[in-house]
Amino acid sequence: MVGAALTDVPGVSAVYRGGVVVYATDLKAKLAGVPAGLLDAVGPVHPDTAAALATGVRERLEATYGLATTGVAGPDPQAGVEAGTVYVAAAGPATVQVRKLQLSGDRRAIRESSVQAAVELAAALVAEEVE
Repeated sequence: MVGAALTDVPGVSAVYRGGVVVYATDLKAKLAGVPAGLLDAVGPVHPDTAAALATGVRERLEATYGLATTGVAGPDPQAGVEAGTVYVAAAGPATVQVRKLQLSGDRRAIRESSVQAAVELAAALVAEEVE
């Protein structure tokens, strides 16, 4: 959904390199570069995992910026993490920023709000780093 939101902008192909969808925890390590030890220690829904996802995507796609979302959209908790708990992250050349979200609503609403938060965080990070 993040990729769809970003590529909905006309002309984005001049700057958008691609995306990585890693739903399964093991793929977060294999494809996105999240250290397996980190996943073992804190799990897939954690601010450090979100930061590592954004950084890993940035590095693997050789992009200036990387975005990530990780969380529980519900309807049920996952591994003790309540539905609506989401972390969004943006990694740039100088910094990585992570935001914790506590969202409500159904699965669709949580996912849509997560995408909006990720895009807003990325825009803020780019504006901060360009200044």
